[in-house]
Amino acid sequence: MYVGALELDVLLGDVGSLKAKRSLVRPVLAELRRKYEVAVAEAGYLELHRRALIGVSCVAGDAGHVTELLDRCERLVAARPELELLSARRRLIGPHDE
Repeated sequence: MYVGALELDVLLGDVGSLKAKRSLVRPVLAELRRKYEVAVAEAGYLELHRRALIGVSCVAGDAGHVTELLDRCERLVAARPELELLSARRRLIGPHDE
C-alpha cells in the first residue's frame, strides 16, 4: 500500500474577503474530489484572504498510480486561471517506510 500527500500553496487574485476566497477555493476542492476521487481540504492560511493551502491525499497499491494521480491534481490546480500555484510539496509513503 502506498499513501501520497500533496500540499499546494496557492495565491488567489483580487480577493477582498474570506467569503470571496471560499467561493474560489470550494469549486476547486469539489472538482478534485469528483474528478480524481481523492481526499482534499483547505488545510492552511484559513484566515488570509489571498492565500490558500490545499491538501490532497490518496491511497493505492502501486506507487506509480499514486504519483500519476498527484501529478494530475497538481496540473488541474496550476491550470486554474484564478489561482497562482506558488509551490507544491509531495510525500510518498510505502510499505518500507516507517
